[in-house]
Amino acid sequence: MSKIVATHPSSVNFQQIRPEIQLLKQKLSEWRRQLHKYPELGFKEVLTSQLIAQKLQEIGLEPKTGIAKTGLTVLIEGELPGPTIAIRADIDALPIQEENEVSYRSQHKGIMHACGHDGHTAIALGTAYYLAANRHKLAGRVKIIFQPAEEGPGGAKPMIEEGVLKSPDVNAIIGLHLWNNLPLGVVGVRSGAMMAAVEIFHLQIQGKGGHGAIPQQTVDSIVIGSQIVNALQTIVSRNIDPIDSAVVTVGEFKAGSAVNVIAASAKLSGTVRYFNPKYQGYFKERIESIVAGISQSHRASYELNYQEYYPPLINDSQIAELVRSVALDVVETPQGVAPECQTMGGEDMSYFLQEVPGCYFFLGSANPVQGLDYPHHHPRFDFDETALVMGVEMFVRCIERYAEQNP
Repeated sequence: MSKIVATHPSSVNFQQIRPEIQLLKQKLSEWRRQLHKYPELGFKEVLTSQLIAQKLQEIGLEPKTGIAKTGLTVLIEGELPGPTIAIRADIDALPIQEENEVSYRSQHKGIMHACGHDGHTAIALGTAYYLAANRHKLAGRVKIIFQPAEEGPGGAKPMIEEGVLKSPDVNAIIGLHLWNNLPLGVVGVRSGAMMAAVEIFHLQIQGKGGHGAIPQQTVDSIVIGSQIVNALQTIVSRNIDPIDSAVVTVGEFKAGSAVNVIAASAKLSGTVRYFNPKYQGYFKERIESIVAGISQSHRASYELNYQEYYPPLINDSQIAELVRSVALDVVETPQGVAPECQTMGGEDMSYFLQEVPGCYFFLGSANPVQGLDYPHHHPRFDFDETALVMGVEMFVRCIERYAEQNP
């Protein structure tokens, strides 16, 4: 993931966070820590969904559960006429053993909220809490979507297929990601491509094994795999327009069992990332062509499993400008907004943005003074919970401003 450094260690302006939301700080922390303590993997978020539903019911809301297995939504009706806007939060955790020594440490062995989804869920709950108490000021409707399985295999698409953007039709959607690559309170937002497409490949090369001292009797899968690794790097360097960012990474290469044995087979796995949607399908074709050519030239066979996970995340220009304008009202100075941040990380929020106009933005959550600046997916990942109240304020202001601009 790219790292973006803003000029201020903290850009939270508490004078711009309304008192009713500041009063939610303790609840937000409690909700987040309860979620953090009992994390669950994608499509297995049973306890998580139950907790979310319980908190929504406690404030008089009626969530719809069991969407895409463990997802849920809640619709908050305002007393004033207006559009329908959606807020999306992901609820799943990662297969990581937590190393933090905190009171809310994960109680589920080998599973951890190491990417901030517990915070996203708490922010969405806080937004629901505020809106439910202020229906008389709310214009239109707000649908809050609690999505499972963002980390994989992807819960956005099945939720869309089950109609979460219908009944009523959603006019726009907004989401955020707590981001330890930015200092606390800094907002990262941009129009267009914000996050990359995610594609994965697994390759099995089948050669012919034999004695390391008699190579003429073999078809060396390691030599073939090495040539493939090198050749794959030419896809970006010699086939992709230099103005377009892309990357091909081979992250696994497994072969061989002894120093004097030529390996009969090799396994390679990797990932492809790009921003420009025009390259959808292109990398799959080029990788297959390169693998086939090199394998054939060495008399080897191969099996390639290529999966297109998530498309690029593309923000709508008008909604991104709305989020930027809200951020400039909430953060301390204009330097507290990082306007052109991008990352080659991926997000299935991209599927929602393919269906309706919307914006996904980053909310800085790192506090190095408190040691809360470990990167995402690290076993000691944690964040400054001050970001939670700012997240609620950002969501509420975006909802209000969208209704003002779209009466």
